Amino acid sequence: MKYANISLGDDVEIDPSSSINNVTIGNHVKIAKRCSIYGSPVNTLEIGNDSYVGMNSIINGFAAKVKIGANVSIAQNVNIMADSGPNASKALQKYFPIITGEVHIGDNCWIGAGAIIMPNVTLGEFCIVAAHSYVNKTFPAFSIIGGNPARVMRAFSEDERNKLLAND
Repeated sequence: MKYANISLGDDVEIDPSSSINNVTIGNHVKIAKRCSIYGSPVNTLEIGNDSYVGMNSIINGFAAKVKIGANVSIAQNVNIMADSGPNASKALQKYFPIITGEVHIGDNCWIGAGAIIMPNVTLGEFCIVAAHSYVNKTFPAFSIIGGNPARVMRAFSEDERNKLLAND
């Protein structure tokens, strides 16, 4: 692999078994074992300050922009992708075209183990994605989502929102 276009903030920890390319990573980010995190020369993948990526996770921002906010917790075996489809089969692409689109994960989100985030998805700040969920659409801030396909299980109450936003 040709490594290029890598910008790391202060105090970044990347396990040696993980690979990164075409990324901008903020301060105090931790990337666990066996992760693959990449953008492209045209679409630099961004991870905000104080975020964590769990082991065996794949964040594919090659075909379109992927931006992960600050204080985002990504559990193990998560797959976030900016494109999906039968890329090796031109015949299948006639019926199942490759889907390409940006992915934006807001600040303070928590993505549960084994979740899949598809192209053209935006998660507002403070979203929680339940483990093993398939997220193929956008959800507003303060949503707790889960399922296949994911749906809103509940939203944070006004009291919960106020506590989350308080400057303690």
